[in-house]
Amino acid sequence: MIYSAKQKTEHQVNATIIELYWGIGEYVSKQTELNGWGKSTVKALSEYILSREPGIRGYSSQNIWRMKQFYETYKDKPELSTLLRENTWSNNMHIVSKTKSYEEKEFYLKLASKEKYKAKELERQIDSGYYERLLLSNGKAQSTVENKDMTGALRDLYMLEFLELPEPYKEYDLKRAILKNMKKFLLEFGRDFLFIDEEYHVQVGNNDYYVDLLFYHRELQCLVAIDLKIDDFKPEYMGKMDFYLEALDRDVKKSQENPSVGMILCKNADTDVVEYSLSRSLSQTMIAEYKTKLIDKDILQRKLTELYDIAEEEVKNSQRD
Repeated sequence: MIYSAKQKTEHQVNATIIELYWGIGEYVSKQTELNGWGKSTVKALSEYILSREPGIRGYSSQNIWRMKQFYETYKDKPELSTLLRENTWSNNMHIVSKTKSYEEKEFYLKLASKEKYKAKELERQIDSGYYERLLLSNGKAQSTVENKDMTGALRDLYMLEFLELPEPYKEYDLKRAILKNMKKFLLEFGRDFLFIDEEYHVQVGNNDYYVDLLFYHRELQCLVAIDLKIDDFKPEYMGKMDFYLEALDRDVKKSQENPSVGMILCKNADTDVVEYSLSRSLSQTMIAEYKTKLIDKDILQRKLTELYDIAEEEVKNSQRD
């Protein structure tokens, strides 16, 4: 009850602050337009506020200009007003300054609100091109996972630059680095992932087998087995994962849970090889790549633009036909 009340109070305080900053931003924006307010006037306003409220924070001239930018960014988007108030001022500023389209802004507003991101966590997701990576995901790797909304839950590309792996490295090094940085790993994969164990033991007959990493996914309500590879995806990896999933479903999965899902996490995955490997598979398996260095966000955005251009050209061609 105490925790719930504290959360409610913090939410109400934050919403009030965002509404206040919105109101100040609207006022300054209109004064700028109607009465020619400039930097010197806003600086005088800042000094006046600070003189009336000694020790108050957040009312520097620079921050007041941010309030104006905040208002002008969203003034024609009333449908986003609730999301704006669900996010902290720092999160809102990261989204305003680091994103371009309103679709991208709405995506990060929803993501930060759902995941309860702190400012540094949100900044890392934006800088790593989470939005672009999600849109660029070709979806082929998810074709065997049925009857679940996998959008955003499991992706086919993950950024693991925080592991700081030396070159060359072994699968053992990769696993140790993930365990050492589990909080950051879960931030990249999603907070609905709950870590169960490493080298999770399953016994079939008289033989012992070990799943590299085993998680539970709250939204999908199923076990997620992750097999780590430091090389390119190979078709034979599917057989091993199929075996793991069968063992988990028979001996570990609870009756109320959905069938287990497998993820083979590789350094690279040729889309054609992945598609061929998955086309006959009946198991709930997807293939995902990981990168140990961040991909430049400009490159991701260019690829996304190319994808849009191709899609637009295909629509035009179909209309001509």
